[in-house]
Order: sequence, then C-alpha cells, then structure tokens
Amino acid sequence: MTKPHEVAEHKKRRGYSFPHEKLAAWRKAKDFTIFIYRITKSLPHSEKYGLISQLRRAAISVASNLAEGSARTSPRDQAHFTQIAYSSLMETVCQLQIAHELNLLDEHSYAEAREKAGELAAMLNSLYASQQRKA
Repeated sequence: MTKPHEVAEHKKRRGYSFPHEKLAAWRKAKDFTIFIYRITKSLPHSEKYGLISQLRRAAISVASNLAEGSARTSPRDQAHFTQIAYSSLMETVCQLQIAHELNLLDEHSYAEAREKAGELAAMLNSLYASQQRKA
C-alpha cells in the first residue's frame, strides 16, 4: 500500500499524479518491466522477434493494464484489469522459464526475475482482493 508521505513526495517532484502512479503495484510492475528490458539485452539477437519481443510485451502489459484499470471508476472494472495484469505476469514467468531452460538466461538473472515476479504477484493478488471486496 502506498504511504501518504510517498504520494506527497511524488506530487512535489512531478506535479499532478495520475491514478496509476499512486498504486504501489504499478510502480513495482514498472520496475519489473525495466528489469526485463535489461536482462533481455543479453539474449541472442536471433531471439529479437521471439522471446525478447514476447518477454518485453508481456512485462509491459502488466504495468499497462494496471494503469488502464486505475482509470476505471468501478471496482469491478478495476479488478478485471488487475486480473489481466496478473495473467500477463504469468505469461512473463512462463517465458522466463523457457528462456532459462534453453540456457538463454543465466541462473542469477532467472532467480532475480522469479523473485521480483513473486513479489509482484503477491501485490497483484492483494490489490485484486481489495478491489473485489469493494465491487
């Protein structure tokens, strides 16, 4: 959950805050996406239109769906987009597993990605449960 002082600090730095910027889960998803972009730089060029593209698109979909859902007025709609974000995260995890098993992704990067994905999954589950209670 976002702490009030974090929101206030964010507003001081940037002015207006968009709804998704107030979500701790969105910030975690954004950081996860940046991490995925960084680790996919080490994948072979032959995977540019394969795993690299798929991993990046799935990861960015997590943050994008949280942003889109945060703009919805009903908790039911918000929960729907959180569920889609979670599904995109699972797609990302699947692709990471495949990249690792193909020896395209080193053990350290894979372990770190799984850890980050697990933390994000817990946040998304918590957010979804909260939204469902309000629906």
